[in-house]
Amino acid sequence: MSNRTFTMIKPDAVANGHAGKILDHIIQAGFKVVALKYTRLTAEQAGAFYAVHKERPFYGELVSFMTSGPIYAAILEKDNAVADFRNVIGATNPEQAAEGTIRRLYAKSIDANAIHGSDSDENAEIEGSFFFSAFERF
Repeated sequence: MSNRTFTMIKPDAVANGHAGKILDHIIQAGFKVVALKYTRLTAEQAGAFYAVHKERPFYGELVSFMTSGPIYAAILEKDNAVADFRNVIGATNPEQAAEGTIRRLYAKSIDANAIHGSDSDENAEIEGSFFFSAFERF
């Protein structure tokens, strides 16, 4: 169990003006934002970040979506960060997400689901290191 996790506020939520509300939601849930970056992914960067999905039928659409606008990448800190954050963001499909979760509040669809959250301590470190040079230093 780690006290760090990684998140990305996706292009749909940024374009819809929800980034500030989502960051506030995260902070109100007890997370400390220890690193934050506003950027726009290139196709190469999005492809590398989502390489684990390369053989899946939705990979091309995912890369296209993630390059469609700017994102916010962040490293968050809290005890039991990964599991607690997964509860804060809710199910991938916003229709199945619990009331009050970020995806229930701000996502449009299973594809445009507003936010990414790491699913394990190992992936949090890998994903955080993709955007920030020293995941553990923050």
